[in-house]
Amino acid sequence: MGVAIASAGGGALDAAARRRLARRVVRALARARARGHPVLVSLSLELAAGADPSAIAFASRRPAEPLFCFEQPDDGGSALAAVGCALAMRESGPDRFAAAGDRWRRACADAVADPPDAPRGAGLVAVGGFAFAPDGGSSPAWGGFEPASLTVPEVALARRDGVARLTLTAAVAPDDDGDEVLARLEGRARELRSRTLPMLDPAPTDRSRVASVLAPEHYESAVARAVERIRAGELEKVVLAREVDVHGPADHDPGAILGVLREGFPGCYVLCVADGDASFVAASPELLVRREGQRASTVALAGSMRRSADPAVDDHLGEQLLRSAKDRSEHAIVARSIERTLAGYAVWVTAAPEPVLARMANIQHLATPIRAQLARPMGALDLAGLLHPTPAVGGEPPRPALETIPALEGMDRGWYAGAVGWTDSAQDGEFCVALRCALLRGRLARCYAGVGVVRDSDPAAELAETEVKLAALLPVLAA
Repeated sequence: MGVAIASAGGGALDAAARRRLARRVVRALARARARGHPVLVSLSLELAAGADPSAIAFASRRPAEPLFCFEQPDDGGSALAAVGCALAMRESGPDRFAAAGDRWRRACADAVADPPDAPRGAGLVAVGGFAFAPDGGSSPAWGGFEPASLTVPEVALARRDGVARLTLTAAVAPDDDGDEVLARLEGRARELRSRTLPMLDPAPTDRSRVASVLAPEHYESAVARAVERIRAGELEKVVLAREVDVHGPADHDPGAILGVLREGFPGCYVLCVADGDASFVAASPELLVRREGQRASTVALAGSMRRSADPAVDDHLGEQLLRSAKDRSEHAIVARSIERTLAGYAVWVTAAPEPVLARMANIQHLATPIRAQLARPMGALDLAGLLHPTPAVGGEPPRPALETIPALEGMDRGWYAGAVGWTDSAQDGEFCVALRCALLRGRLARCYAGVGVVRDSDPAAELAETEVKLAALLPVLAA
């Protein structure tokens, strides 16, 4: 097996795994000295059946160090969780995706690691996220969440279809001592723990306080002004968001929140990215891009309707959404833009002829799956930068929409509506759009929700739609 993780005793490498790791450390040290700069070394091992990557990551995290959890329970129980930092890649500006991609390719080219043919998400990986705007996250609230922040973790745990793997990684510098590097990696393995995620306290003694950061009337006014610009021909669509704060009676527990979200939203990308005392959590329905070899896939997601506990009413609401001219128009803008963008880099692009309903626990959307065969090699980070931001979170045409958003919203989106995910040494990977999300810091949770504004948008109705979207997290945070 290579490693065993117990609830109290930690993980321990067996003799064969230790010998393999020792040989790789020797090779990495020689390569680092030849190159004159640090080189990554890693080793992947299979874990026992039933391993829960996110639970192990939370139980094994050292104080304030980076943590990453990214799950899609309905997709074969896929999960990728990570702790620690062997290499940090921080970028900003409009070329931040490409800059991060270049750094990652260089790191992979020098690395001493398993061949890039492991199951999706296993092996040497970089994890993290990108802010919505090139300089996003500059406000104090977003401290620690850079415009582009990718981490090569010391410990990565990947699971798919019931099979889980552990990857240990370190950066080996030219002047390092090989035995010390080996001891450091073994020590990290011994620290691994396996405990269930904490439970969310369902009945705190004090109540939470929920309040909009800006008055709801401000949001309605912003929508009205956007409609005026659209009718004046300045743009076709723009997405406007708002912030809502939840002041809890005690510190918000990101591990407990993640546990509730993955149970309640198994069809979503459920994630937690933490660094220092802050955590970013989300249950996002939207795939930005998945890259598997020369294939890229994504989903146009736009147009929303609430759900109902009554199956007949729920079906009726879905039919209303499918027949809504306003929502179909908004959705078509997104699908056309994605197809047009991919067409310039693909042999072919194909999309479903009609949108379908994508149903989540509290909301349903119009969705059009889109796939492309790439004309030349492009990594997951390059593709994410190519597609971000889609009109589903930005607008159309892009430039006037992106200029309108900060002028009307009056806030720093930070990582809201940005890209969060992972990429591996084969340059495959998966990034979702960070929606239905909240930034946690102590007792404060700041939630975000937005809607697409088009010619026929009604300010009161759009405000109500943000309330439906906020209902994914508010009941969890304000329990």
